[in-house]
Amino acid sequence: MSDHYEALGVGRDASQDEIKKAYRRLARELHPDVNPDPQASERFKLVTHAYEVLSDPNARADYDRGGAAGFGLGDIFESFFGGSPRGPRSRAQRGQDALLRVDLDLRESVFGVQKTLTIDTAVLCDTCNGSCCKPGTGIKTCDVCRGSGQIQRQVQSFMGTMVTSAPCGSCRGTGEVIPDPCPSCRGQGRVRARRDLELEIPAGVSDGLRLHLPGQGEVGFAGGSNGDIYLEISVRPDPVFAREGDDLVATLEVPMTDAALGCEVMVETFDGERKVSIEAGAQHGDIILLRGLGSARLRSKGRGDLRLEIKILTPSRLDSKQRKLLAELRGMFKNDSPRLGSRRSRGRF
Repeated sequence: MSDHYEALGVGRDASQDEIKKAYRRLARELHPDVNPDPQASERFKLVTHAYEVLSDPNARADYDRGGAAGFGLGDIFESFFGGSPRGPRSRAQRGQDALLRVDLDLRESVFGVQKTLTIDTAVLCDTCNGSCCKPGTGIKTCDVCRGSGQIQRQVQSFMGTMVTSAPCGSCRGTGEVIPDPCPSCRGQGRVRARRDLELEIPAGVSDGLRLHLPGQGEVGFAGGSNGDIYLEISVRPDPVFAREGDDLVATLEVPMTDAALGCEVMVETFDGERKVSIEAGAQHGDIILLRGLGSARLRSKGRGDLRLEIKILTPSRLDSKQRKLLAELRGMFKNDSPRLGSRRSRGRF
């Protein structure tokens, strides 16, 4: 498709006055009444369409953003030279989409959950069932445009008399009117109301993820299709566990003596209590891996792992007996004293 600026021979920063002058110059050269060449006629359609878009500030801004270019070429040509007018447009309009936030606990995001969310939205009018008409009445053909949705007018321009088409102001281009609108929805076919939205949150969703629910949004105007709902997941922080990918992580605090001698301990997970073995000589930062106790994998099978990072607890308050025993123990390790070492070394006794 030809670029509108190139069709008129102007730059993208051209003023409205420059665009108008360029169109007039080309129209005098290419108008079918002046130039019978079929190629000139086709180019005139392109030039006319380009001018219609670029002379309208809103349409030009939309075109510059890469949006629709307005009317089709055939529509412009027909509007100026008395061809068949555009047909009536539908009164129905699609409902708007909605973005909703859903707050979850970490456990709910791991396993999935069913939730009921109450939303304020547009729902189908019970009185007219979306017809927009008062019960017992109906839609009628517009008397002004006789159902075409278009009004044709003759206008005088520098090229002579032209016939233009524009949407009918009486029916707003739909070709239909509602003599007796529904009193409940005032002719919209929908009303505002609160309704419950049943949600099935899948296992494995993560914070910030968006879920798409097509057709679950507000009801459209005059019986139009429903909009969509987008759910943005917000996961509340858990006091114990955090999530890294599909894994869950937590800190396991181990007293110094248990780390040195080893022990077994019961820990509470999202799957209930599990026995964890701490090997003798465990070091600060060691990882204990519990496979398959992490988060479910979204849209996939299996689960991640639970990683417990050991944190050695050193006693800070000692009575005289404890201090004496630790002093005796330190004396048994005469060759062990504080020293510099690689950050990678674990420094076992």
